[in-house]
Amino acid sequence: MRQTRLHAPTIKDDPRDAEVVSHRLLVRAGYIRKLAAGIYDFLPLATRTIQKISNIIRGEMNRAGAQEVFLPAVQPAEIWVESGRWAKYGPELLRFKDRKGAEFCLGPTHEEVIVDLVRRDVRSWRALPLNLYQIQTKFRDEVRPRAGLMRGREFVMKDAYSFDVDEASALASYEGMYAAYERIFQRCGLDFRAVEADTGAIGGSRSHEFQVLALSGEDKIVSCGQCSYAANVEQAELVRAPTNTAEPTCAAPQAVPTPNQRTIAEVSAALGVPESRFIKTLIVQVDGALVAVLLRGDHELNEIKLKKRLGANEIALAHEGQVLQATGAPVGFAGPVGSLNVSRIIADNAVRGMVDAVTGANQADTHLTGVAEGRDFKVSEFFDLRLAVENDPCPRCSGALRTFSGIEVGHVFYLGTKYSEAMKATYLDEAGHEKPMVMGCYGVGVTRIMAAAIEQNHDENGIVWPAAIAPFHVHVLPLQMNVPEVVEAAEALYKALSDAGIEVLLDDREERAGSKFKDADLYGIPWRVAIGARGVKEGIVELKPRRGGEVRNVPVASIVDELKALLA
Repeated sequence: MRQTRLHAPTIKDDPRDAEVVSHRLLVRAGYIRKLAAGIYDFLPLATRTIQKISNIIRGEMNRAGAQEVFLPAVQPAEIWVESGRWAKYGPELLRFKDRKGAEFCLGPTHEEVIVDLVRRDVRSWRALPLNLYQIQTKFRDEVRPRAGLMRGREFVMKDAYSFDVDEASALASYEGMYAAYERIFQRCGLDFRAVEADTGAIGGSRSHEFQVLALSGEDKIVSCGQCSYAANVEQAELVRAPTNTAEPTCAAPQAVPTPNQRTIAEVSAALGVPESRFIKTLIVQVDGALVAVLLRGDHELNEIKLKKRLGANEIALAHEGQVLQATGAPVGFAGPVGSLNVSRIIADNAVRGMVDAVTGANQADTHLTGVAEGRDFKVSEFFDLRLAVENDPCPRCSGALRTFSGIEVGHVFYLGTKYSEAMKATYLDEAGHEKPMVMGCYGVGVTRIMAAAIEQNHDENGIVWPAAIAPFHVHVLPLQMNVPEVVEAAEALYKALSDAGIEVLLDDREERAGSKFKDADLYGIPWRVAIGARGVKEGIVELKPRRGGEVRNVPVASIVDELKALLA
């Protein structure tokens, strides 16, 4: 490809709405352009990278026995009503009516569509197992699209769906997809972790996220330093610490004034008591009822665990008026001692046995010290309700958990019969009995991989692509376009590299060397070959890797073979 014909206009300044590196660099390097909030045009360089990512995914899906299909983006409401998700999915589902008044949605995912397809075509156990996948554009109407391609509304995703005769076969399909995903992200050149995760709106009973490690990642994950255990902090199992058996040193709680000190950090500093000695009282709406949830002061509530433990459909922190109604005090002074106007009091396991604790006094500008669980207040039930933190004990071995930031780029779910039972996707077994198919589903964010790769691979000058997903392999820069020998050498190298099957971009623009170097760094192509007048006379070119940056002089006669070896 000649750069004079390439549509990849670079921009000097960062876009105003750019929050993360990938958004900034993809716009500046001419890979994407914004059309509307969370919706982007993909220019030629981005399209080449997306195609490479898609081909890696396609190759591993085919290798794992999946078959490619292409399903409609527009989906009728009736199949979503059948599955039960039309009313549950929420405002992210973009709904509309056609000219006849029939209701439709733009597909954020395709469980309903694929189940409808398979239930009409598959009747016998002989047709199973079956795994179908597609690479297609999805739409989710995010309330606040942000971070460029990381949290957009329209995006490209690979979604696959497996259908099996029983749980054992379905779990085998799940493991096959898990292994395929590991190969996909390895081939894309990413540093990632597969972590246990919540099933979310998709449903099912087992799931793993594939997280690319990056400082800008929205997700927090924990990983053991000694074994393979890893999980999203919201899903991580926590080892229950031994119950404290110490006796309280105070005979009864003591009220202390804490004027205008509402947060645990403020009260901790004022009283000189560590946050781990506090009992935090949260008033939470659980399906409309108010519940008091107790946590140690240095711990955070895991809303997913709370929702699962209580079997709730909806949970939310109570608003200011509800807190006043439940405790008689403004926000910041709630505590479990005394009379609370709530349906029940539940607590995290770490609260069990706490003594000499600090709590809110259910009175403005006042806290209690010397509080003892069991003596001064009663808890209905203890659960694991908190988020995992650095150095928590590993639930699988004697190691300690480390925390990382991650970007979710893939997710595998074991669905069981959630959708097949609801939508009557059944088969006849060998005895002629009708049974529901057992399902799994498996998603990969194609455009998110592109963004995540940049979040993990960049420097102050631009993108640093892993070679497997770079738009080109080699960037050839003739530095003096007014010197015929330089142009001739560049053209000859361009042809030789192309003939060798190496994807090459030739910067044939009438630009200064500094401008060419700057754009080359911004584009992020793995190898740069600079050709200058002096080098042509000496029979050498300058070879520079985008990662690392050390420049080497290489004989013109051997540069093609050297690049072939490096790219192999």
